[in-house]
Amino acid sequence: MSSAAEDTPELRAPGRWRPRITHTRPESDPRAAVAAAADLLTALGLDLTDENLVDTPRRMAHALLEMTTAPDFDLTSFPNEEGYDELVLVQDIPVQSLCEHHILPFTGVAHVGYLPGDRILGLSKFARMVELHARRPQTQERLTKRVADHLQQELRPRGVGVVIEAEHTCMSVRGARAAGARTLTSALFGQLRDDPRSRAEFLGLARAGWARRA
Repeated sequence: MSSAAEDTPELRAPGRWRPRITHTRPESDPRAAVAAAADLLTALGLDLTDENLVDTPRRMAHALLEMTTAPDFDLTSFPNEEGYDELVLVQDIPVQSLCEHHILPFTGVAHVGYLPGDRILGLSKFARMVELHARRPQTQERLTKRVADHLQQELRPRGVGVVIEAEHTCMSVRGARAAGARTLTSALFGQLRDDPRSRAEFLGLARAGWARRA
């Protein structure tokens, strides 16, 4: 276990191979969010003097703030001293995001892989990267591409692939009410896009994850 001294900022390895990744978003106003939630619930006909609902605006606002805020993290990578040149794939990373059209959740899993170049990425950073981009209202298509774009930009690998499989409550609990319908999106760059064998390997392994959960 690391000591407190080992984890202090001045003793951490600085430099370009441990960049601090931050979730940029406009300044939030929690008090205004609570007031707005109360106005919305009242407009929907809910009686906020009811003992069961009196604290609902605060809970609702704080839940939405939590779902649209991601923690900062260090994108730690290491020299690829062994010259590893095969696929690295992290499967079944939890995805929790919000549909920007209805502000309703969509949840599922992401499969993120890459073909290393000069650097290899700490495995936990794949989950951190997915969470960073998931914590905001958006479409699944945009989320998939943002994760792939960010990894491509930071690592400069020989290839990057991201597949996301998710269920959207905006179509399962309202509208079409198609409970159980899942949406698949993918974004591929470099050799994972251009080389048929690498592309097939990545998509095949990702597909194996889907079959395992079926």
